[in-house]
Amino acid sequence: MNQVHNAFTLFMSLLVEALPFLLLGVLLSSALLLFVDEKKLISSIPANPVLGALIGSSIGFLFPVCECGNVPVARRLLMQGASPSVAIGFLLAAPTVNPIVIWSTWTAFRDQPELVVLRVIFSLGIATIIGSIFSFQKDLTPFVQPMVARAMAQSSGAKSSGTRTSPDLSSNAENTSPLLQSGTFLLGTPGSPQRLDATTMETVLLASKVGNLGGAGAALPGDRLFSQRLRLFVENVMAELRELGGVLVFGSAIAAIIQVAAPRDLILSLGQGPVTSIIAMLVLGAVVSICSTVDAFFALSFASTFTTGSLLAFLVFGPMIDIKSIGLMMSIFKPKALVYLFLISGQLTFLLTLAYNLKFS
Repeated sequence: MNQVHNAFTLFMSLLVEALPFLLLGVLLSSALLLFVDEKKLISSIPANPVLGALIGSSIGFLFPVCECGNVPVARRLLMQGASPSVAIGFLLAAPTVNPIVIWSTWTAFRDQPELVVLRVIFSLGIATIIGSIFSFQKDLTPFVQPMVARAMAQSSGAKSSGTRTSPDLSSNAENTSPLLQSGTFLLGTPGSPQRLDATTMETVLLASKVGNLGGAGAALPGDRLFSQRLRLFVENVMAELRELGGVLVFGSAIAAIIQVAAPRDLILSLGQGPVTSIIAMLVLGAVVSICSTVDAFFALSFASTFTTGSLLAFLVFGPMIDIKSIGLMMSIFKPKALVYLFLISGQLTFLLTLAYNLKFS
């Protein structure tokens, strides 16, 4: 009974600490995904692949989304003409390099500020390297899903001819409709009742832009436009909270059970080795699939038994590649590309955190 009580206490403490950050992250990501004009953002990014990868990795400061929301944004960036280095850099770094995650990591590891700084630096570095590697691939068709490849070809053709694609949804419904659905789809559960309607969403955003330009009779009335945006925002927030909240509860329960039920000697033998501790936390980060806005509190429960480098490996690799995000990435990439992303990011994370362990532990 003492073990059950201890596990429940740890479980509740993780939830109480993490829930405010989860709520704040969902609110900001939903607002930005609905109101930020990605096309203007893409047009301002340099063409240099390395610089583009670095800037793409840093865009997370503007899009504070976790690994559940970064995949649809990265897909939209690719399909709207962003270079592969920008989209892949954002895909890998955005769940970590954003203000909500940095704040939550600081809150959890206030007495270890180096973890906060190195998490951002390692994530930026790894995402920039992988984005730059993919930029050397002239033709991404063998690596991306057919729908994404077609949209990329259309964007490239429109750019080279100097034309702009029509905003008429009926002419491009196949490419736009999957990209404007709610957080439920973003979390890999298409077909559920709570999802944004693409036509409604595009109409609202298009009407807003036309209205701002002074188009006569084209814009929605101000009160109707606001109510439409507010409804879409609330639906997205509720869907993401429902799905992410379930993941948070599941991850917190796993952390509590491991800490209480696993033999202390086994945890110490794995956690104190400079190599074994990193491998164990890499695997744990990939399997648990906990949201990046609250994963620092999960890692904190292992701080007394695992090396600092292994905690850093969990905080860097988990948001990049986990079981949940792999399923979502299948909407962009073919399996071959996912294998490359998994292996390269895992190897770079292992080498960087092992170097930290060997030098400072």
